[in-house]
Amino acid sequence: MSVKASVSISDQQESFARKLVEEGRYASLSAVVQRGLELVREETELKDAELEALKALIAERRTGEFLNGAESHQQIEDMIASKRALYGL
Repeated sequence: MSVKASVSISDQQESFARKLVEEGRYASLSAVVQRGLELVREETELKDAELEALKALIAERRTGEFLNGAESHQQIEDMIASKRALYGL
């Protein structure tokens, strides 16, 4: 089902959209606008999914073990020493 809607676009946007139609990349101005909306929908869904994944990761990390400053520093020094030894430095 399609719905007719009136939208306002800038002269630059209209010129660009008409050029896409003239080049045969889209069948009509309507098709250009529809594709633009579809891209915005996809981008929004992707950002929402990324945000949910980040929230899940943070929640998971909160249940894990925390290191104090000294422990964290020692862990970093140990990793550096391990890499140095691996490369003979």
